[in-house]
Amino acid sequence: MAFGADTPSPAPVQPGTAVHPEIIMVDSRTVACDGGDGAAGHPLVYLRIEKEQTFCPWCSRIFRLMPGAGHEGH
Repeated sequence: MAFGADTPSPAPVQPGTAVHPEIIMVDSRTVACDGGDGAAGHPLVYLRIEKEQTFCPWCSRIFRLMPGAGHEGH
């Protein structure tokens, strides 16, 4: 699967075993993710939202496009 490929979301997490992925609402189809934990994060990756959302293959954060956003023509 390519970075930024549209998917419904990462595989469901079993209750009680881990936290659910963070969902970040964005207004651009191109997003950058570094894991958000400073030195404990991951390398910076750029992701493209083709339809409504995508997820980071490193940290499983979900980037969801806000309604009416993402028409910048890129």
